[in-house]
Parts: sequence; structure tokens; C-alpha cells
Amino acid sequence: MEGVKCAVLEKNKTFSKHPQAHFINNRSMEVFRKLDGLAEEIQRSQPPVDFWRKFIYCTSLSGSILGSVDHMQPQDFEQVVSPVSVAHFSQYKITRLLIKNLENLNFHVRTGEEGLGGFDQGPVAEREILMGYECMSVDANDHCIHVTASFLKGGETMERTIPCSILVGADGSGSTVRKLVGIDMRGERDLQKLVSVHFLSRELGHYLLNERPGMLFFIFNTEAIGVLVAHDLKEGEFVFQIPFYPPQQNLDDFTREMCESLIFKLVGRELADIDVLDIKPWVMHAEVAEKFVSCGERIILAGDAAHRFPPAGGFGMNTGIQDAHNLAWKLASVVKGVSPYSLIRTYETERRPIAIFNTALSVQNFKAAMAVPAALGLDPTVANSLHEAINHGVGSILPYGLQRGILEGIFSIGRAQLSDFVLNENNPLGSSRLAKVRRIFEEGKSLQLQFPAEDLGFRYLQGALVSDEGSDLESPEIPTGRRRDYVPSANPGSRLPHMNVRALLSLSSEETYSTLDLVSGDKVEFLLIIAPLESSYRLAHATLKVAEEFKVSAKACVIWPHDAINGVKKGSEVELTPWKNFIDVVEVKKTPTSSSWWDLCKMTNSGAILVRPDEHIGWRMKSRVVGDFTSEMRKVFSTILQVNFTHIQLKS
Repeated sequence: MEGVKCAVLEKNKTFSKHPQAHFINNRSMEVFRKLDGLAEEIQRSQPPVDFWRKFIYCTSLSGSILGSVDHMQPQDFEQVVSPVSVAHFSQYKITRLLIKNLENLNFHVRTGEEGLGGFDQGPVAEREILMGYECMSVDANDHCIHVTASFLKGGETMERTIPCSILVGADGSGSTVRKLVGIDMRGERDLQKLVSVHFLSRELGHYLLNERPGMLFFIFNTEAIGVLVAHDLKEGEFVFQIPFYPPQQNLDDFTREMCESLIFKLVGRELADIDVLDIKPWVMHAEVAEKFVSCGERIILAGDAAHRFPPAGGFGMNTGIQDAHNLAWKLASVVKGVSPYSLIRTYETERRPIAIFNTALSVQNFKAAMAVPAALGLDPTVANSLHEAINHGVGSILPYGLQRGILEGIFSIGRAQLSDFVLNENNPLGSSRLAKVRRIFEEGKSLQLQFPAEDLGFRYLQGALVSDEGSDLESPEIPTGRRRDYVPSANPGSRLPHMNVRALLSLSSEETYSTLDLVSGDKVEFLLIIAPLESSYRLAHATLKVAEEFKVSAKACVIWPHDAINGVKKGSEVELTPWKNFIDVVEVKKTPTSSSWWDLCKMTNSGAILVRPDEHIGWRMKSRVVGDFTSEMRKVFSTILQVNFTHIQLKS
């Protein structure tokens, strides 16, 4: 965000190449559209959608298919509710593109050796990304934060104390910043332990492309059970997720040779070109930090540092991206002196309930993922209970080798449920189980990929916004783990609805853009949306005047109905003189029966919408504003920016 001087400390010496997250939802792609063409670059670089639209359940990658689910629906490609579609693109590739964008903004990536600039202490230069810097301590007072970081120089560990006004801990699920400032996590821990195996095989990619393309493959057979994530079928890049049960199973057991053997069992045959790149354990949690902001609103948690979800539904990375989007304009407002530090508190007020909701939704979706193995006679909760009994029950007194043998024996008996002898239509038990699996798919009760109602429809109920009497302030529905369609809303706290529009004075041009594009992507600027009515123009005058008083940028957008523009020569120029910061646009309807802008927003055209810099609605009036426009807008900006108007007057 323009005007914010910042630097980044990264614990690792290089950026990870482990694919990790890979599904980018609609809202995150909308955010990326504002980052110098990042969304377009992702769309060009990602695999074709037909390569990843399905989840496939099978006995092996070359064996029987138990069922498949296509997670893309026709409306997902029509760009009716969003100007951009979801994407499948590995996290490390996103990081690579983000770094390229930052370098275009004159950021520099440096190692500990390079980043000192000849000084052991004091501020770092702005626009620096310092690799190999590990946060060791944080000391905060009312005016400043001192971060002590360690790094290697000439093979020797050194420390450096760096002063800053605000510290954002976006340092992952094991966040050092979170631990140093004493913020606890709340929720469910240790839902599942897994080993993630990153490998390449063009042979496997070519086979799946031709025979059964998909994003996720859930594999159940008598020799092994696991989930294959196909990050890029064309390049043959995959990650296998394998359940892991320590201490009876040890990470050292997962050698490259053992992982190759497991992969061959899950594939159903050997692969001549397999190349195992990385093997790493991870633990699935469902937790949210008890607070996102501390130390006088100067230390902030974002992303996985603030919340840890099961990967089901891809909410982890996407929620983190949207944390940053919410926070950016607030940080800029505080740093520029427009708002007090209390504005940063609204980041927690708004984002923490979203994180709690997304945690519950991820858990529901994770449980849905367990429905298929449970129907096949492999209830994962039973496996986890047996493992718990061995670790902490009677089994804990047995020798380690015997514990391991018992565990492997139990799992072997469990996997026997997947034999051809049991799992076939001629076996009554197998036939019943296969019928259960089919019902799960038919009723949409398996693991889901898309959640449009939650991806686009999440709403802030309190925070940097003004609620109105026409708004429903009830909490969102309890998540069910099922896909629900997004319904556009102009309630305060909601994301601005998308509609295609065209510049009024360029009607000869075929170029259209989204209402979301009317909001600036690189500065703190509010957008007032009105219709071309006399009272609305007066409201625009008052809004632009009040924005100047609050020393914040604002722009008016006049949306003209698609059928009422004949003879319009100069748009709103006369009505909005002397102001120049306005734009006239015309609705573009997909069909003659498509809703008008104000119908889409469930408002009258005498109403108005004030949009925040993060494209969420800060205030709206469903019909004409009653009373003094200037007084009303002073109250609105005062509430959103957390500024007492009396202080504005005193400064003047």
C-alpha cells in the first residue's frame, strides 16, 4: 500500500519449493487482480481446468475407480458473481510471482551477509527482504518495538536489534512472534499427523492426463492408504500425503526408498522416472489465536500465525491472503497519520470471527473427507483411538517394538477390508459398503473444493464500518461442509457485489470492467457509488468535502442504468463541478432480464454505498439520506477511520 515503509525478515535462507497450498478461491483471485496483473499471470500459468476439476477415489491410480466428484459447475466459468475464476497453482509458484512483483517495486532480496549494510544495529533499509533472519526476542513499549534477530555472517551466528513502529507476525503456524508475545491458540490440536512426500514423475503425470485427470486422488488398498495431490500433471509434480503415527512410526523410517515403495503401491505399478524431492512431517490443527493484535495495537498476527486449519477446502492460504488485504489499508492509514492505532484493533474485530468460522467449515469438510474411508470399513477415528490407547493406555507399558508390531498389525487387518474378496458387488458386505460410498457422492457429502457463499459472501458484522437498520446482524449460518451458492449483498461489511460496467463517455469501446475495479488497488481511497440523481450528487459533494477534512482520498462513481444514457454528453461533469475525482459508468447486462445494479444490491437508486479500500462496504443508505449530508458523512468517516471529528477541527 502506497506510503508504507517496510522490510521483511524471513527465517529461512531460501524460499520453500514444497508446493503446500494450491487452491486459490474467488476472493483471493480478486485480490490478486489488483497486484499488477498477478491473477492474469496465475491463470496463464496454471494447468487447464479440465486437468484438476475432479477428485477421484480409487483402489490405486491404475486400479478400480470407486467414484469421482466434479467440483466445477457451469456458473463457475460465467463470471457472473466475480470477474475472475478460482485457480489451481502451487504456493511456492505464487511466492515466486509475488517476489517478482516486489522486485518491480524496488524491493531487494538479501541474505544475512548482504543485509547489514555495514551496521550491526539500528533500522534496516526499507524495501528489504532479509533471508536467514530468525526472530529471537521482541521488546515493545508505547512508542517503539525492538526486534532482535539472529543471522549467520561468515559462518558465525550474530544478532541484530531492529527498531520498528509496527510488527506483523506472518511467520507461519509455529509463529515465533506469537509465542514471544504470549498469545495462545484456541481450538482442536493434533487432528491428524501426516508425512508429505514431494516428488516428480512425468510418466505418472502423462498416464493420469490421458486416463483419469484430477486434482486429488484418494487411494485405498490392502498395502497402503494415502492422498495424492496433483499439483501439475503436465510437469509431473505431485505430493503424497500419508498418515503418520509416531512414536511407533519414526520420520527416519520414511526414507526415499520407503517413500518410493509406498508410492508404487498407491500407483499400482513402478515408475521408472520417480524423483523424490522432499519428505516432511506436518500436523493438522484447527485453532485460532486468542487475539490477533497486542502491545498497544503495534504487534499483529496474520495468516497461519493467527489461525491453523485442516487443508480441506483450501481456507488456510486464502484466509491469510484476505487477512493481509484487510490489514493493508488500515496500516497505511495509521502510518500516514490519518487514523489512530485503534483502527488496527478493527482488524482483529473483523478477521478473527472469519477465522473462527473458516476453522469450523474446514473441520466439517475434513469430516466429510473421512466419510468415504469410514464407509469402506476404515473409520479414521477408530485408527486414531487405537493409536491413542497404545500411546497412553495399557499399550504404553509394552516394549516399543511390540507397540509398533501391534499398530502395524491392526492397520494391516483394517486394510484387509479393501481386498477384492471383500470389496465387490458379489459380497454382501462389500456391496453394502460400495452402495454407501455411492450415496455419499450422490448426496454431495464427500470432501468439497468450492464454497462460493463463504468465499465471496463473508461479512464483517463489527469493526471499521457503520451498520444500518436494514442490515441483518445475525451471525452466519453454522457451516455444513456443503457447497452453497453466493448471494450478492450490499450490507455493510460485505464485499462489494460484482457487475460489469463500461465507461459512460467511451461507449464506442467494447472494454468492460468490474465494479470491483472502481476501487483503487494501490492507495487508501474510498469510493462513493450513487445514481445520477440530484440528491445523490449533493451527497457526493458532501462526501468529497468531508474526505478532504479527514485527509483521506475519495472518489465518486455514478452508475447509469443501461437504458437511460441516450443524449448524455458530459456525464456528471456539471453536477459535480468543481470536483474532478469522479467517474461515470454504465451497467452492462448479460441478458435483458439481468438485474440492474440497484436491484442486485437490494436498494433503491436513491441510495448510496461507501466502499472501503479493501472493497468491503463501510456504509450504505438503502434509500435517500435524510438530514444534513455533511453531518452524516462526518459521522461515517469518523466511525470507519476511528477518528473523533472534534480532533479534526482542533488540528485545522
